[in-house]
Amino acid sequence: MNSIRSYLQARPQSADTAEGIQHFWIRWPGDALPLSVISDILEHMRNAGELESVNVGGRTIWRAAC
Repeated sequence: MNSIRSYLQARPQSADTAEGIQHFWIRWPGDALPLSVISDILEHMRNAGELESVNVGGRTIWRAAC
């Protein structure tokens, strides 16, 4: 969560899919967490009011909550 928060703090207009967040937003010290874990983190952050998601072209896009 902290990596996602830091990324958005530096780039508040960013938006991406869970896959994009997993691959491009987080600098992993080793192997990346599974996409299912990233999805759970994103859902948790949305429930906490930190993120929002929108559907675009059949894909879920995540961004900072307004």
